[in-house]
Amino acid sequence: MTDCEKASFNVADFLTKVGEGRCMQSYPKSSLVFLQGSPADSVFYIQSGKVKIAVVSEQGREAVIAILGVGDFFGEGCLAGQIVRMATVTTMAESVILRLDKGAVVRTLNDEPTFSTLFIAHLLSRNIRTEEDLVDQLFNSSEKRLARLLLLLAKFGKDEKPEPILYKISHETLAEMIGTTRSRVSFFMNKFRKLGFIDYNGTIEVHNSLLNVVLLDNPHIRNRPAKGEHNEE
Repeated sequence: MTDCEKASFNVADFLTKVGEGRCMQSYPKSSLVFLQGSPADSVFYIQSGKVKIAVVSEQGREAVIAILGVGDFFGEGCLAGQIVRMATVTTMAESVILRLDKGAVVRTLNDEPTFSTLFIAHLLSRNIRTEEDLVDQLFNSSEKRLARLLLLLAKFGKDEKPEPILYKISHETLAEMIGTTRSRVSFFMNKFRKLGFIDYNGTIEVHNSLLNVVLLDNPHIRNRPAKGEHNEE
């Protein structure tokens, strides 16, 4: 490949247009993208919408491990020798997703430094997030874990202010993601709303003040449970 050909490569075009080894598909809400145990032979890139990644145990218990949105890749385990999918991915809203054959991704990673840089940044970001999730699970209360999750879903820190979570997400799903019960999530969601940290009525709007729950052991927060209820330590 010549220097001229390399200079003409456009990452945005590669990720938004169909071509060799790439196809685009629209998915209605609650559609299956791939199933745990199915062949791992491609990488996916989200053009629009949201997806949920869940793992099911041998006993049939499901755990939601991630929610991804526009600009996220998933299914990249196939590039590291993964033979079958380790999780199930379903859409949480109407979504448009680009499917990239494993071979097309490998060729582009080898030939195009701009794409390699973008993809490596994605992998590093995902690795950092995984490490942070582990620390969060090991050392923080379920109240702090829920606050952090809401801030992440609202993309806190990527823009000037958090954005509303426009898709409907159940308390049960939130509970699965932070490792607690639905009743605890409901209690904390109501508490956050009463304190003005969030608004929700079908959709969730996250306010900057929710960051106090994550960063501070704030007595004002900890000493205001509803009558008859208590905080988890």
